[in-house]
Amino acid sequence: MARYTGPTWKISRRLGISLSGTGKELEKRPYPPGQHGPNQRKKLTEYGVQLQEKQKLRHMYGVNERQFRNLFDKAGKMPGIHGENFLILLESRLDNVVYRLGLARTRRQARQLVNHGHILVDGSRVDIPSYRVTPGQTISVREKSRNLDIIKEAVELNNFVPDFLSFDADKLEGTFTRLPERSELPAEINEALIVEFYSR
Repeated sequence: MARYTGPTWKISRRLGISLSGTGKELEKRPYPPGQHGPNQRKKLTEYGVQLQEKQKLRHMYGVNERQFRNLFDKAGKMPGIHGENFLILLESRLDNVVYRLGLARTRRQARQLVNHGHILVDGSRVDIPSYRVTPGQTISVREKSRNLDIIKEAVELNNFVPDFLSFDADKLEGTFTRLPERSELPAEINEALIVEFYSR
């Protein structure tokens, strides 16, 4: 199944979360898209609730179904809590780390920066968005790419870098200092439902 590249606002409204991170999608119309929008009173089945949670997380990180499932299976083989490990693996993706460092305003933008070879890991160019960053690795912007408007703009607007990362705005360089804890990961996600979904 291909990665979704359509309008994210529709998906945001359908799933009830802000995929852009700005919250703008839900300000005007905080109900699902479609002609019956505000009047939809459909009660989701247990399966529906689990599926919706899975879609929410998948769209949030912009991962296609196959990658999502592979990562989920990998998380199950690690010691600790399956759902939490899964979130940590998603959070360790290079495109997500670039987004979290504030080098891009959205994860989609971050994925493009990685794809186009603007990002270095420990000084070497890595153009695979799903590359797994490990604690201690340094993420930086290629010398030639430092003047890109989207990077400058994102860094200017960013006022929050999570505690598991350190960032030097002058050098456009950050370090993945440690794995995130659950309290530092998306609070609007109930990962236990996703584990239940795949365990059916």
